[in-house]
Amino acid sequence: MDLKQRTYLLVTGASRGIGREFAQQLARRIAAEGSVVTLLGRNQPLLEEAKAQIATTTPGLPVYTYSLELESAKTEDFAQILESSGGKKSFERAIVIHNAGTVGDTSKRAKEIGNTDYLQKYYHTNVFSAISLNCEFMRVFQGIPKLVVNLSTLAAIAPISSMAHYCTVKAAREMYFRVLATEESSKDTLVLNYAPGVIDTQMTVQVQREAHDPAVVAMFREQREAKTMLTTAQTTERFIKVLEALKFKSGDHVDYRDALI
Repeated sequence: MDLKQRTYLLVTGASRGIGREFAQQLARRIAAEGSVVTLLGRNQPLLEEAKAQIATTTPGLPVYTYSLELESAKTEDFAQILESSGGKKSFERAIVIHNAGTVGDTSKRAKEIGNTDYLQKYYHTNVFSAISLNCEFMRVFQGIPKLVVNLSTLAAIAPISSMAHYCTVKAAREMYFRVLATEESSKDTLVLNYAPGVIDTQMTVQVQREAHDPAVVAMFREQREAKTMLTTAQTTERFIKVLEALKFKSGDHVDYRDALI
């Protein structure tokens, strides 16, 4: 895949962690004249920090930032963001990175997560908003090549104790994007479900602190203490190599450990 094209790039959850790293590294590669980067997240000051960091390496590249609470985001919000940040311009490719997500309450067992008010908010943040954004992305950029990336995880395909919330939303999201890939297989859309591995981020710190299963807590603690957790830079570099090699099929689940480069 040639990333050096006139590209529209949107990254959700871009204020910190892997979302920010994806935005920074991809921005350097798509910095062709006419390209645009859009950063979406909850924390506006952190989004501005991310924008400033991109500006140091790719001055002149337009970067738009939008603070939005995905728990209550509506279709109209996503339409406005896409169109105001460059949806009407001419691009050679459009890329969306569905990175935003939350781990949920890891202190509860699967049999204890029946609070429907909590579930509605949690699913809106992690599933419904991603689907809604993706529908608007497909509408706005119809007619040009599109790369749709869902930040997946091992938890989308394998059960993990203490992570019933996280496993279920990640499985639902991945299946949506696999269906999208199947339906758009003969068109101009390429879909990738990328599992970035176990990364040293605030999310894994939260799991280590709150998970009810001692084995899960110990696993994260041991990896962190042994410094075997990946950095955001490592998994992002791997992701870009996967894109450039283009050995995956649309809709595939590709893990950091897979040899697809």
